[in-house]
Amino acid sequence: MADLGGLESFRGLHQDLIALQSAQLRTIDKLHADLKVQVNAFRRLLDKPAKNSESRTAVKSGKTIELYISMLAISFDDEDFEINPDFQENAVQLADTLDLDERESARLLLYSQEDAEALDRSSPASAVIVFHERRQFLLECLRLLLQNATDPDGDEGIRQIQLDLVCEILGIKDGPARNGSLYVRKCLAAMGDIEKWLQALGDRYQGTLVLGQTSSPEYDEIMAFQQQSLEQQHESLSALITHMVKGGFTSVEDFHKLLDYLPTLEKWNLATAHYVPIIAAFTSQYGSSEFGGDSHEASSLNRKILDAKDTTPWHLRNLQAATVSWWLAEYSGWVSDPSLGSSTRRSDAEAEARTCSEAFLRALRDGAFQCTLAICSQIRPNEWYDPARTGLIQYLLRDTPLLPSEAARTSHFLQDLIMEQFETFVDAFITNMPDTLRQFQVDEDDQRKNILGGFQPGSRNSHWDQDLHLERFLVIISFAFNNRVDAAQSFWIDTDSNLYGFLQWASRRQSTPRVGAFCEMLISISQGEECASAAHTFLLDEGNTSSARVRRSSSISWAQIISELSLYASRIRETLASTRPALQYRSGTNASDIDEPESELMLECYLRLTSHLCRECRTTRSWFLTHQTFHALEIMFCLCTPSVPHRLQAGAFDTLHALLTEKSLDTGFALWNTLDQWASGALASTQHPSRPGRTANPSVWMEEVTFEPVANNFDEACSFVRLLQSLVSKGSDGTGLRDALPFPEQLGAGYRMPGIEPYVDLVFDRILASKLPVIEEPLQFRVLTYNVLNFAATSLASFNEDLLVLANKSTVSIDTAITSSSLAAYVRLHPFNRVMEWMFNDRVLAVLFAAANQEVNEVASASPTSPLILSLLRTIEVMNLVMDSQATYFNLVRPLIKMQSSGHRQPVLNPTLVCFEDSVASRLDLIVDLCLYCGVGNQELALVSLKLLGKLAGSKKLNTHSTPGLRQQLNGNRLIAVLEQNDDLERIRRSFVSAMHFDSHEIEQGSQAAGWTIKSVILDFLRQSLIASPGRPTLAHALLGFTTAAGTLSFEKSLFAERSSLFHAIIDLVANYPGGNEDVKQCWALSIKQKGLQILSILWNSPLTSVLTLAELRMSDFLFAFFLQQTLVGSHVPWDGRSVRDPDFMSTSSAEALKEYLDQRCHLFEYTSIELRLAAVEGAPTLKTRILSTLLGSTTMPDGGRIANLNIFDLLDFLDFNIPAAPPLPPTKFFSNVDFTAVQETRPENEDNGQNMNLVEQLLALRLSELGKTGQLQGGTAEQQSSREALTILTILQTEIYQKNLQTVRLRTLNAWANLVTLFIGHFDLDQGDREALILQALQVILPKLESYAADTAPEAVAIGKLLQALMYQVEFKSCTGDQSQRDEITNDRLSQVFRTVLRAINISDSDVKLREILYNVCFRYLTGILEVGGSPNSSPRLIQLLKSAGRKVIDIICDDAYGGNGTCRISALLLLSSLASAALREKSNHVLEALVRTNFIIVLVEGVVEIQTELQEAGAEDVPLLLSYYDSKFSLLLTISQSRAGAAHVVDAGLFQTIQASGLFSVDPDLGIAIDNPEALAKYYKLVLSIVRIIVSVVISRGQQNEQTIEQAKAFLSETRSLILAIFKKRARIDTGGGNLDADVDELARLFVILMTLTDFLDKDDFAAIST
Repeated sequence: MADLGGLESFRGLHQDLIALQSAQLRTIDKLHADLKVQVNAFRRLLDKPAKNSESRTAVKSGKTIELYISMLAISFDDEDFEINPDFQENAVQLADTLDLDERESARLLLYSQEDAEALDRSSPASAVIVFHERRQFLLECLRLLLQNATDPDGDEGIRQIQLDLVCEILGIKDGPARNGSLYVRKCLAAMGDIEKWLQALGDRYQGTLVLGQTSSPEYDEIMAFQQQSLEQQHESLSALITHMVKGGFTSVEDFHKLLDYLPTLEKWNLATAHYVPIIAAFTSQYGSSEFGGDSHEASSLNRKILDAKDTTPWHLRNLQAATVSWWLAEYSGWVSDPSLGSSTRRSDAEAEARTCSEAFLRALRDGAFQCTLAICSQIRPNEWYDPARTGLIQYLLRDTPLLPSEAARTSHFLQDLIMEQFETFVDAFITNMPDTLRQFQVDEDDQRKNILGGFQPGSRNSHWDQDLHLERFLVIISFAFNNRVDAAQSFWIDTDSNLYGFLQWASRRQSTPRVGAFCEMLISISQGEECASAAHTFLLDEGNTSSARVRRSSSISWAQIISELSLYASRIRETLASTRPALQYRSGTNASDIDEPESELMLECYLRLTSHLCRECRTTRSWFLTHQTFHALEIMFCLCTPSVPHRLQAGAFDTLHALLTEKSLDTGFALWNTLDQWASGALASTQHPSRPGRTANPSVWMEEVTFEPVANNFDEACSFVRLLQSLVSKGSDGTGLRDALPFPEQLGAGYRMPGIEPYVDLVFDRILASKLPVIEEPLQFRVLTYNVLNFAATSLASFNEDLLVLANKSTVSIDTAITSSSLAAYVRLHPFNRVMEWMFNDRVLAVLFAAANQEVNEVASASPTSPLILSLLRTIEVMNLVMDSQATYFNLVRPLIKMQSSGHRQPVLNPTLVCFEDSVASRLDLIVDLCLYCGVGNQELALVSLKLLGKLAGSKKLNTHSTPGLRQQLNGNRLIAVLEQNDDLERIRRSFVSAMHFDSHEIEQGSQAAGWTIKSVILDFLRQSLIASPGRPTLAHALLGFTTAAGTLSFEKSLFAERSSLFHAIIDLVANYPGGNEDVKQCWALSIKQKGLQILSILWNSPLTSVLTLAELRMSDFLFAFFLQQTLVGSHVPWDGRSVRDPDFMSTSSAEALKEYLDQRCHLFEYTSIELRLAAVEGAPTLKTRILSTLLGSTTMPDGGRIANLNIFDLLDFLDFNIPAAPPLPPTKFFSNVDFTAVQETRPENEDNGQNMNLVEQLLALRLSELGKTGQLQGGTAEQQSSREALTILTILQTEIYQKNLQTVRLRTLNAWANLVTLFIGHFDLDQGDREALILQALQVILPKLESYAADTAPEAVAIGKLLQALMYQVEFKSCTGDQSQRDEITNDRLSQVFRTVLRAINISDSDVKLREILYNVCFRYLTGILEVGGSPNSSPRLIQLLKSAGRKVIDIICDDAYGGNGTCRISALLLLSSLASAALREKSNHVLEALVRTNFIIVLVEGVVEIQTELQEAGAEDVPLLLSYYDSKFSLLLTISQSRAGAAHVVDAGLFQTIQASGLFSVDPDLGIAIDNPEALAKYYKLVLSIVRIIVSVVISRGQQNEQTIEQAKAFLSETRSLILAIFKKRARIDTGGGNLDADVDELARLFVILMTLTDFLDKDDFAAIST
């Protein structure tokens, strides 16, 4: 105990060793290194210093506790500590509990304090758990190490490595060989100590009961835990010693010591049974001549073992007899081969052989075989109800002392070891003692003859005084070789071997009881196709076949079995030939039917053997189904007559079930027809029994009579339901469409409505709803439940609801394509509809929920293959299937059934139930059970429970408000309330937290790891629950650690203070779970992190939980840890083994892996943006500084250290590679008319896109079937071509899904990155210089990507453009003067590069309109910025020259958008043209003007004035502001153009004055304006007039007064608008009747009119003076 070590490290070693054993460990190097570290721990694992007075005194003194704190993370250099009285008392109590040195107890107690919190136990209780778990893990690791090291079939290199480690642990690598023997004795002594410890625990418990004392629940729990753990340690030691014996690490003295100890064993219990493999291993090692042993040592042991019967008899005489038999079977090898011994020995060989044989027979009489068989049957019991096998074993073990019931808890590894040793015993006995074997067969046959001579037919006495040693030996063989196919091969691999010879000998001259035992043996050695085929060949040997009347001397063969069954069937027919009243149609047994008391058992075993071989061997099935004289179906149904004993009927049903293994459709149909004939009485040879007169149809009445005994007897019901389940299952020759009915469509049409509805009703009405509730035996209840629900699951799962979907969406003729006659017939007749109807029956639901409600501790301790677990699994699976299928049933199937119903159908469902959730609403305890099942340690059960939980938790019907009750809080969810009601919430939370802990061993096993699967399903369930009721408390909130009150959430203080909640476990999982193995990003690993992030994202975005979640994430430094995890994702990074440059990348899971990683990036950017906003709002300068530092590439740790990380601009690397587009579907010959868009999935905008690939596969299969049935696939070439086309389509559509999903996620990630950069640069408190530097860095990063993606017209370009636009509006433009700084020069160069890049992007004519609008805004911002700062044109960037370099097409594109663009796009284009015109005017360039003239755009602008009034009057109120903005931008451009002489000329030539006159804008009532739908219509009107007048004035000024034509046109304009001018002047002079404030627009209009009049000399001097006044 000096080195406590870490439990986690031992647990990890144990997992790795198990993975190595199952060939799932990828590398052994790490395991080898870890084992080397623990060598000393293995050497000292059994050292346990006992409690003593010196240590107790030291502890009680409170001082001098030598703490070797190496077990902790800190070192105190063996200092002395003073300890408080509570700790002293606990340490002393722990020492008493464990019989451990008090100092060690104190250390253990200190070490276990942290575990106490995790285990939710007190420190002493946790210390006990840690102590036993550590010992158990060490023992198990050493056992596995020894097992692998001594496995001759293992990898030689690995075996040698582990063998070296074993030698080092045992001390024989560099020390004497006897060290191994010493270690074995140490283990034997430890076994004895454990037995005493167990006895003491038992005495303590009994003393408590006797005294009537009460104990705390924790005390009882720890007592039970200790007993269970000690039993496990005891069996681990047993296996450990056995492997050491087999590996040659022991000496003969060890065997002597064991033989000296065995007589002291007094109780025939589980601990004693653990010595069995050790005894058997020692007998093989030192009693057999095959291991190179010494004959003198063997003789010495032989005398000791045989003489002990008289000299030192054991307390357990049965075990002593068994030991003698095991020893003699091995030792007789020395006797049977005298050449192995000395000359003296050879002379006495015959005498010694007789002595051995006599001793063996005496051992048999003392119960040797009874003891061996009892051990076999009780340590490896059949968990399932098997009456034939159970009956045989009980028959052979009558009056035999049995082991206690806890023997069934023996671990599988020890069971296997015991059976391996018994296999050795069987081989040795058959090989070395054949004469003894023959002798007790002769003796038994003689006894039987004497017994049968006095047997009277009809006697039911089963207690015969007869030896059954051979029968017991045969059953022992059946146990030894059961489920061990490789070992069973030894019987068949060599027909000249002793074992095969034994089979031939044992099959002859069989007595009736021996037949049953032989059949059991044959079953066990014929598992697997190869062995079963050999057994079938063996039974075909008919050399000694005789008639059934003299069958007792014949050998067992198929002919013999067929004769027996045929004989019995013929007697049944003879019985049926006599007239019987209907009331005598009941089960019974007649003396004339069975000759001997064991005959029924013999026939059961025949049927059991037949069933087994039919299941295992297709040759056997074919032979039976095609036999010329033995009509198997008819004979089996004949055996199902009610007068036959129930178990024989059940055996016949099981045989029929076995014949359906890998059934073809024809075989299934044939059996259905025969079954229906049997049920309707058509197979009977006489007329039907009399029936009540009111029953019109005799076949229907006979069906009732036939079904009655089946439903009333458990054995028959189980077997019959299994038969039905096989009949409704899919045939092996069926297609993947599930489009065929599993029975003939006209089944039963001759006497009732066709279909199998009566059989479904039998299963659910008479068996499930009527029989099951009255069964009191739990095993029977579970077995029958499993069978019934297995039938239900098969019926539901075999229905293809996709056919209904495709019938409405696709162009394929479903009726032609499917195997059934029509889709309507398929839906009407399929058992799915009737089973679903029964699933909403109140009685069925009651049984279903009762089956789902099991005691959780019993579930946790049950075997994964037990009836309890499998029936529970099937119950939950059926519930899952019902929930998956209920929408299809209620919306599609049930209405169709109602339409086609003839009125004879009896409805059985509860009409008030419209969905399965309605039934759950009144049985919410199911939610508690499902949550508890997730923590019992059974992966499969946890998975199905979580899937059902996810569906129920996502149901809006169940997520309703609850009413507070006793011990309940007022919360907003019924599901949370039911968990709180029984105080199960904490227990459930802990199990979920435990499942979410990261285990590094998962990385070794990948997606096959149990832990990974559980984590994935838990996260899926939590997400389903959270999104079910946004904004309201859900079940997921409660499990995550939130508490609910009045519909609001808060933290569970204890959980969050200790960071022990599921919420924190998910944070740790996201932060610590690796993204893959080594340097390869793995999809399965990335998906776990992504699912965890989805949960956190939902929480931080929800108003209900955002504040709490963000606070906890901040406390966890989640942001900084997440940033430190980021790595570059360039084209060189492998994703699931492929880089993005791989041609197959987009069609494999590699694309999915990349998508998962980008999703994580997206969450990182979104979360960082939220934290930035919060830091700004809350005024947290320290946090803002840390975030800024991290974004710039350096993370500040809590201790002040700094770690480099990728900066925000590095994280745009996901745009450095292209996502290749999926290839288009190629032209096809056979699928050209199929519309695959019909299977397009509709998903929310923020979710992945794609198609339902299952529907695609179904659609392709249907089309292929349609082609085949319409004769379009004639010849092999056409079939091959159609298959190739289908595969190509499937691959392309899958690639398209991956491509679309990846494209969507990348765009979403880019938007999140752009938002973060905008927020970071725009809202951070940065000085102008730092901001400019960041903007320039951002521009440098995004400009190349903008140009690249704009060229590909990718949607990413729009996101980059938006960011560029935001950045440009944050730029402070610098004047381009000669004295500018180098920094300003760099800024201006970078901005000039922006302008050039954007112009090139605009030049792409087919670019996205949204993108072009953004680019127009960027250019406009740049041009206005340059023009605003001023400076001489020579020192500023040559803007027009840059425009020219972009090509003349640029202005054409801008003009097109300015004219025909939508919404704001044309406004942006006009503004850009206006700024370009201004730049040209500034640089005295006519380039822009010439381009506008070339495109006739000036004419278009001018002519557009005509429609202004009409457009405004027709526009809706919401469109007017945008339209007015458009006019403003248009007039702004015209104004800019008109500011040059050439431009003004072009404007006038375009008909400016004519269009103004035609528009009528200046002839409207100046007091009313234009009649537009706007409260400020008059003001808007004056703004329009003002814009036009500005253009006119500009034109007149630009052209000059010397241009008479323009002057005259202006005068004409003034004359035509005289009334408006006068109104304007009046308003300005405030002489109008309305009065009012001076309007700026009116004032400017008046001023412009005065200027225009002055320029045109419109008035003489006196008039002008008057106006001016």
